[in-house]
Amino acid sequence: MDSKNYHEDLSHIRSMMERSSRFISLSGLSGVVAGLTAIIGAVYVYFVFQREGISYLDGDRNILGPALVKELVMIGFVILVVAILSGYIFTAHKSKKKGLKIWDATTKRLLITFAVPLIAGGIFCLALLYHHLFVFIAPATLIFYGLALVAAERYTLTDVKYLGYLEIVLGLISLFFLGWGLLFWAIGFGVLHIVYGLIMHKKYK
Repeated sequence: MDSKNYHEDLSHIRSMMERSSRFISLSGLSGVVAGLTAIIGAVYVYFVFQREGISYLDGDRNILGPALVKELVMIGFVILVVAILSGYIFTAHKSKKKGLKIWDATTKRLLITFAVPLIAGGIFCLALLYHHLFVFIAPATLIFYGLALVAAERYTLTDVKYLGYLEIVLGLISLFFLGWGLLFWAIGFGVLHIVYGLIMHKKYK
């Protein structure tokens, strides 16, 4: 009996330590919504290319005009906002359901660790835009996003790093297939997020 209580106490202590050191309320459903949003955005961009007379499936390194680049940046911004909002809503709901705080010292550390590679990547992508090196933007976003996920794993679910590794590998592969960035972007931010989200939802629900 004492042995049973001892193991239960250890399990309880371990659970408390994990809750205090890791943000464990990430929702798998937020990943699914983010992935669907990314795919919808990629399809929309494809039709924007069609409208501009750009045959994307030819895989050519097409020259994009300033107006088109501005429109693509706006589309990307909208996708990012929707993904962040959905992530917050689903995660806040999960935290409330579990009786956990969504904002604490661990959350702050997580956001800072996650933000550093993302901000660096954002500035890098702005430089690519400035120098009209558009074909490198999709690979760069995948790589820096993957690095951010791997870094953030220290303060959240361990499974996040595996998604990060896949994003990095996909970004590196896409560097050898310039002109197909939209397709790789849709796979990385769309398909991988949906698969990851479904797995996490089933595993941690």
